[in-house]
Amino acid sequence: MGVFDEAYRRSIDDPVGFWGAASQLIDWTSPPRQVLDTSDLPFVHWFPDGELNTCFNALDRHVEAGRGEVAALIYDSPLTHTVRSYTYSELRDQTAQLAGALRGLGVEKGDTVVIYMPMIPEAVMAMLACARLGAVHSVVFGGFAAPELAARIDDAKPKVVLTASCGIEPTRVVGYKPLLDEAVRLAAHHPDCSVIFQRPQERAALHGTDLDWEETVSAASPVDCVSVRSTDPLYILYTSGTTAGPKGVVRDNGGHAVALAWSMPNVYDVRPGDVYWAASDVGWVVGHSYIVYAPLLAGVTTVLYEGKPVGTPDPGAFWRVIADHQVNTLFCAPTALRAIKKEDPEGEFKRRYDTSCLRALFLAGERLDPPTYEWARHLLSVPVIDHWWQTETGWPIAANCLGIESRPVKPGSPTLPVPGYQVAVFDGSGNSVAPGVDGEIVIRQPLPPGTLTTLYNADERFVEAYFSRFPGVYLTGDGGRFDEDGYLWVMGRVDDVINVAGHRLSTGAIEEVVARHPAVAECAVIGVQDPLKGQVPIGLVVLKAGVDVDPEALRNDLTLAVRESVGAVASFRRVQVVTRLPKTRSGKILRATMRAIADGRAYTVPSTIEDPTALDDVSQVISPEALSAPEGPGT
Repeated sequence: MGVFDEAYRRSIDDPVGFWGAASQLIDWTSPPRQVLDTSDLPFVHWFPDGELNTCFNALDRHVEAGRGEVAALIYDSPLTHTVRSYTYSELRDQTAQLAGALRGLGVEKGDTVVIYMPMIPEAVMAMLACARLGAVHSVVFGGFAAPELAARIDDAKPKVVLTASCGIEPTRVVGYKPLLDEAVRLAAHHPDCSVIFQRPQERAALHGTDLDWEETVSAASPVDCVSVRSTDPLYILYTSGTTAGPKGVVRDNGGHAVALAWSMPNVYDVRPGDVYWAASDVGWVVGHSYIVYAPLLAGVTTVLYEGKPVGTPDPGAFWRVIADHQVNTLFCAPTALRAIKKEDPEGEFKRRYDTSCLRALFLAGERLDPPTYEWARHLLSVPVIDHWWQTETGWPIAANCLGIESRPVKPGSPTLPVPGYQVAVFDGSGNSVAPGVDGEIVIRQPLPPGTLTTLYNADERFVEAYFSRFPGVYLTGDGGRFDEDGYLWVMGRVDDVINVAGHRLSTGAIEEVVARHPAVAECAVIGVQDPLKGQVPIGLVVLKAGVDVDPEALRNDLTLAVRESVGAVASFRRVQVVTRLPKTRSGKILRATMRAIADGRAYTVPSTIEDPTALDDVSQVISPEALSAPEGPGT
């Protein structure tokens, strides 16, 4: 067996020994004597008798080790024309001061704090300040609509809300204070106070229990770290809207710190002295794990970027950041790459910058289609690594672990399960299927450290949502297969499987074929109702910038390509060109919403949508009325 195979096998056969060794990456105030407690499955407890502080491990210990003058955080905001760097000493001191302000407002160990902020350094400090006190933070994506913010306030019941006067987007300023005011009005729970960081682009009017951030913090004294139990919650991160109540994923302190500290050198091959950039938002799990906690736990420099992947007027915004800050490893969503590819398919803007410092590009969040993989690989000349994980897991389930042993890349596959994750593919009866056979992707217990421990105040819902279909086995909700080499292929949510005349087909497999067309920048395939076959697929495509193609010729090309790759059984004949696809702010395509439009079902425009007008474009071509029109000739 190779080095990776040995590491993986040990993690499955001897999780206590494997993760016990990994726990040495963390400084404990009381080292754990017990590594794993599985006495109450499906609830798993890692290092249950250990005590630590996550903020100490992210900041103080690096200062005490003599690395206080090393850059911890680089803030780059093309939206405000600001670049600022914070050393580990500076970030520790400002975090300790903010923690002192929170304590002065009555926040103690175990209390909850909602953080509703844009991508500014104070958002990172807010998270770390809560961790310093042993308080539980719940970051809500900045700009969420008031009803969704209210639902999270009611569920988390924060003592304090930390926010900013506004967020900034390329074309507008978004006032946060009016949204927060409306959320507090709607909520049954009322926080003791709100602390507002005033930004010059739009200052907020304060009233009632509102406090000015600068005044409150400057009047406080810094505080030391509070030791907490390994199993105490570090944060709550909500994964759904208000429809059945928000679903708050709970992350513990000890298992989370160990898993993320282990992942940096082993999955990403990143170590102290490196510069790491996760181009996401602190409101999402990627921002929690790989903008804030993992890089700082590992003692590396992390980049906090306030902007979009395609800047104005420079589509080379990402390459500029890499060159300016000497980024060694970039992590972003395939959606960001597709946006860059659409505007600059030949890489003209990339050639303006020296990105030779970049060693690897990691992608996750949406399926990485092979054409985008090939484009990135040729453009950057570095390993392009697809990997797969979820909000619930908090760190990668499957990846090409560059820090252990690089494996050959198969475009479209996130490679192999990461040590700690015993991944299987089940049929509908809960039996493992053979390689090459599609099924539901599951993970056998015990889930490794760092994964969700429960849902906030909802243990029964935790069991029902993740462990009821196949008892004792975590249901990911994604479908896929293993191949003969043990590589995992994730084909999308189980809901994205359509039934065409009795044949179950993955829309992800069809998307792979459509995305290969040289004129296509990005695409989505959804199933629509058909009176004869039950469902048939329709392809929605966005063309590359400057491409002029005859729609009829494109439809014929794609129909033939799907027929050759997937088979005539797919009945793929409908292709519609749209200017943009509706997406969440984290880059996920809203396939479920588009299916609702196509089926004529009622739907609510998510407050998390990046561009609401994209739904208008799509509804014009996939509404029941539009789909009832006769298909064009030659299809």
